[in-house]
Amino acid sequence: MPAKGKHRRPKSQRFVRSIAVAGTGGAALALPLMGATGAHAATPQSVSEKAVQSLPVTQKSAEKTAAKKTSTVHTYSVRAGDYLSKIADEQNVSGGWKKLYADNRSAIGDDPSLIHPGLKLSIGKKARTSTTKTESSSSSKAKKAKKAEKTESKSSSKSTAATQSSNTTSSSGYTLPVTGATIGTGYRVAGSMWSSGYHTGVDFVVPTGTSLKAVAAGTVVSAGWGGAYGNQVVIKLNDGYYAQYAHLSQLSVSAGQTVTEGQQIGLSGATGNVTGPHLHFEIRTTPDYGSDVDPVAYLRSKGVAVG
Repeated sequence: MPAKGKHRRPKSQRFVRSIAVAGTGGAALALPLMGATGAHAATPQSVSEKAVQSLPVTQKSAEKTAAKKTSTVHTYSVRAGDYLSKIADEQNVSGGWKKLYADNRSAIGDDPSLIHPGLKLSIGKKARTSTTKTESSSSSKAKKAKKAEKTESKSSSKSTAATQSSNTTSSSGYTLPVTGATIGTGYRVAGSMWSSGYHTGVDFVVPTGTSLKAVAAGTVVSAGWGGAYGNQVVIKLNDGYYAQYAHLSQLSVSAGQTVTEGQQIGLSGATGNVTGPHLHFEIRTTPDYGSDVDPVAYLRSKGVAVG
């Protein structure tokens, strides 16, 4: 037994030494392997760093592209003192205010000079059909409501108009569009709120519900919603000129109807793009915007005292 013990001890010592040698050898061998691993790891690490460094450049390019798209097509909210030519210049609209007006006509209405703070304009792209449909739907509802009101008050309006017609007719065959009113904003008054650069008619300062009269005999060309003009009536007078009444609260006539001098055609109001109730009155050579003449001079030439 002791002899066997002696044989076991040396073997055990040799085994321990071999492990130490192997361990030492493993450590020696491990060193270059670790170095190799470190050398290979450097390459993917540097690529990763380059990728990270390139990210801000890529993001900046994307932001620039998005900014260009935003600046090309966006929505502009009208502010106080704005007018179409000013907006077109500031927003670099190709085609000027006429292109801006053409793209947003459904929102602005028939008169490009009448825009109000808060109105949304599409810059660089025509206003979407959905917006137009919504506005058309609102206009249709407004028209139906006005028709209902007109039907209810038709009898009373006719009797009132007949009485007023007999009381206000003059020997010249012409009369004022509204009695006892003063002129607030005159014809061709310059201002930044009008794209044309001037006021195309005269504004008679009257409270809502004031009776408005046909300045002479003629035929109603249109009676209904006129965009920025709100509820409007346009009459072709017997001398070939056209009289326009805008921002009415109620219509008393319809298209195709003949009227006489002094007959009530509606009631004043504040519909459309306005800051308060008044009658916007124009005399035109055609039924369309842009053919205006001085309404005060026209009425005076017919023997009507104005102001």
